[in-house]
Amino acid sequence: MGKTATEADIINALRKVREPELGKDLVSLNMVQDVKVCAGAASLTLVLTTPACPLKSEIEESARQAVLAVPGIERVDIKMTSNVTRSTTTAEDILPGVRNVVAVGSGKGGVGKSTVAVNLAAALAESHASVGLLDADIYGPSIPTMMGINRKPEVVEGKLIPLEQHRIRLMSLGFLLGDNAPVIWRGPMVAGAVRQMLSDVEWGELDYLIVDLPPGTGDAQLTLAQTVPLTGSVIVMTSQDVALNIATKTLQMFQRLNVPILGVIENMSTFICPHCGTATPIFSTGGGEKIGEMLDVPFLGSIPLEPRIVTEGDTGVPSVIAAPESAHADAFRKVARAMAARISVKTILGDAQADSVPSLKDRFQKLFNK
Repeated sequence: MGKTATEADIINALRKVREPELGKDLVSLNMVQDVKVCAGAASLTLVLTTPACPLKSEIEESARQAVLAVPGIERVDIKMTSNVTRSTTTAEDILPGVRNVVAVGSGKGGVGKSTVAVNLAAALAESHASVGLLDADIYGPSIPTMMGINRKPEVVEGKLIPLEQHRIRLMSLGFLLGDNAPVIWRGPMVAGAVRQMLSDVEWGELDYLIVDLPPGTGDAQLTLAQTVPLTGSVIVMTSQDVALNIATKTLQMFQRLNVPILGVIENMSTFICPHCGTATPIFSTGGGEKIGEMLDVPFLGSIPLEPRIVTEGDTGVPSVIAAPESAHADAFRKVARAMAARISVKTILGDAQADSVPSLKDRFQKLFNK
């Protein structure tokens, strides 16, 4: 008569399975829950560090094989769920329900920063994360157009209630001003507006709050860094020398403010001919990777130059939702997953240990080459 497997046997087997990014076993990371064994069948729940985990299938399959290798186990049922870890908090945290705040910035305008921010938020929401999107681009709020919604939010007990579209909670100065109303404000007014859209909005419980910043290194960026504990920042750039130089300044600004750099995203990297499929670099190539290597920060990936991205943004539906099977939507998803993985590494291991983890660029290159 063969040995009867126990719950302890299953847990011991899973101690040999490592989370690829964090480098620790699933059990010590508290990712294994609800282990049960009955008549040769095992069941368990794997709690991922983010619902947007890019290596979800790999982790599930490794765990499955480890459990099936236990004597007496013939079947295994694995339920996948997630629990996003909260980043650094402070005693005066004005966003107690928000686990991670991510700033999306650029050194100059015209690089598609807002488009990237919108699609990052949409990709995370698609993975069943709870997501908010704050349009902090005071002088040029574009989120209302790109998300297809523009009405005044309600006020309840002194708090603005975010509008919701595509399963994303939204706030923008564009919701509060009239159509085409110019914003002619000095620095202190910009800083005050950003602070109010953080503290006077009922954001509720969120896994990620994506903040679309104005280009450059001005008051909005300083206010954000000084008002909330940022999980990190993402820099959007195009692959041309002038954009690279300016993006470097933005990146260094965040570093001086002690804001972790989650990575660099290269937007409008290549134009794919719809007729022959030939990839043509518009702004040269490799700028995102180059700046990553120069400043020792991760390269999260590249987004192609695709005319439909513009059309989809103008009609108020992010590409991830409007064209879910397209190559450009897939690129946005991969970048979002890479960013989410980087957040998990930093929030769980801490900045010091995270820096010793192999570069995400190498880790995710296989995903982008598929």
